[in-house]
Amino acid sequence: MDARFTAEQDEIRRTLRELLLKRCGPEEVRAAVRTPAGYDSGLWEALAGQLGLPGLALPEAYGGVGCSVTELALACEESGRALAPSPLLSTAVLAAPLILALGSASQRTGLLPRLASGELTAALAVPGAGLATALGLVGDNRGDWAGGGRAGGVQARRVEGVWRLYGQAAQVLDGHSAGLLVVAAHTGGFARSRTLLFLVREGVEGLVRVRQTSLDETRPQARIELRDVEAELLGEDDPDDPDVPGALAAVGDTAAAVLATEAVGAADRALERTVEYVRQREQFGRAIGSFQAVKHRLADVYVAVQAARSAAYYAAWATAHGENVGGLALAQALEALRTASSEGIQLHGGIGFTWEHEAHLYFKRASGDELLFGPVHRLRRYAADAARLFDGGEVTV
Repeated sequence: MDARFTAEQDEIRRTLRELLLKRCGPEEVRAAVRTPAGYDSGLWEALAGQLGLPGLALPEAYGGVGCSVTELALACEESGRALAPSPLLSTAVLAAPLILALGSASQRTGLLPRLASGELTAALAVPGAGLATALGLVGDNRGDWAGGGRAGGVQARRVEGVWRLYGQAAQVLDGHSAGLLVVAAHTGGFARSRTLLFLVREGVEGLVRVRQTSLDETRPQARIELRDVEAELLGEDDPDDPDVPGALAAVGDTAAAVLATEAVGAADRALERTVEYVRQREQFGRAIGSFQAVKHRLADVYVAVQAARSAAYYAAWATAHGENVGGLALAQALEALRTASSEGIQLHGGIGFTWEHEAHLYFKRASGDELLFGPVHRLRRYAADAARLFDGGEVTV
């Protein structure tokens, strides 16, 4: 692989960084997360209308830019640096690829151009707290994680040719504000148990959406209740079942690569802020950054961030070449972010975890992403199991 960035990739990063520096500082982030939508609609219009981020990895035939996942990942690295709250992850990384992979011709032509332009936002709703499982990041997603209504999941049934959904999804990213929900539901009963995806439009009768209090305010979440809601099957309505678990796993690997680069951006910014602080903060008549112990701690963080960056870039490149390494890259990036943010809090002293300071926001992003997409140890364990690293008895060193 050629590790050098193209001129277009460098331009995407530069343009987005300049925009976020102007419009997404710490105070703007705090103000945005307290709005009903949970993000700055003006900034979203700029990201979508001026830069075309939601359609960056969508084909030109559907109003997208036609770039690869690498460009989308680089854009998310910059948004991660600023902890920019936006529906980019839920719309462009989770929902749109599923519509592209499984949607009918009319669904793709009707929805993807609106998603690419930012006019419409979307969210993926899976039952319970099973997002990491549904995306195949911490275990095989071909089980019964979709539940069955009373079991805490979502049940789908067909009545007079119309699909209707009943159940609940507890942790839906941007679910309170999205104009379109892609809902995973269980159907078929015991005889033909299967998981299918359905489209639920905003404002449909029986849909209840409640924004939840989340650890990471920059990733707003909602509880979705479906009370006999009319829905549209994602894909062609024919006897051949779509490979929903396979499509979700493919999206999960891509999402893991994008999330890894986003976490790297956040870790890099947390490290930068800490280095700036230790150069200014004086103790015993000298800057604390001159102490050897502080230098060693920050050097360890720097190595961890650079190693995570290499893994994340490779994972983004590998998604287009048939390699599934997103989960491993995400594990390394989340660990680097947790290390960088926790060291930042420690080296900032007493101000590092106050509401007025931004250091704690990076720590909450690391913790929140582990809750949503899987703890580091489970991401690594499943990757090792999938690669059959420990089959065949003892491992010799």
